[in-house]
Amino acid sequence: MTGGEFICDRYSNANSEKAILTKLPLDGLRVLVLEDEFLIAMEVEQACRDSGAAEVRICRTLEEVGTTLSGALDFDVAVIDLRLGLISSVDFARTLFEAGVPFIFATGYADSQEMSENFPGVRVVTKPYLGNEVVDALADTLQRAPQRLD
Repeated sequence: MTGGEFICDRYSNANSEKAILTKLPLDGLRVLVLEDEFLIAMEVEQACRDSGAAEVRICRTLEEVGTTLSGALDFDVAVIDLRLGLISSVDFARTLFEAGVPFIFATGYADSQEMSENFPGVRVVTKPYLGNEVVDALADTLQRAPQRLD
């Protein structure tokens, strides 16, 4: 058995069979989706839920999420669109980055050189994308992120 699998006993009549259940990539996590385009946010939400997320919070503006991190966070990982209409989310992302909060960018406005210089190690998924691409990037980010104690 590899790490991330659980054995579950299932009973059917007199026969006992064992099933291996694989842990989902976002199992039990709270995900913040900062995205101003409703349909895109809904697709990301569904992909996160299908991948085990316990809660997905969609925010369309920085005001909805709050622009400062005071106290404990109400999310474990974030998906951030770089541009919310005409507003940049770079300052919010910098706050998360400096606090060690794992996140990815999912955006159509990324200059990859600028992003890698300002946010080393942060994954960028460019639009258009599929929900599973976002989940894969989140899972990779979570594997590389140091454990936080909130």
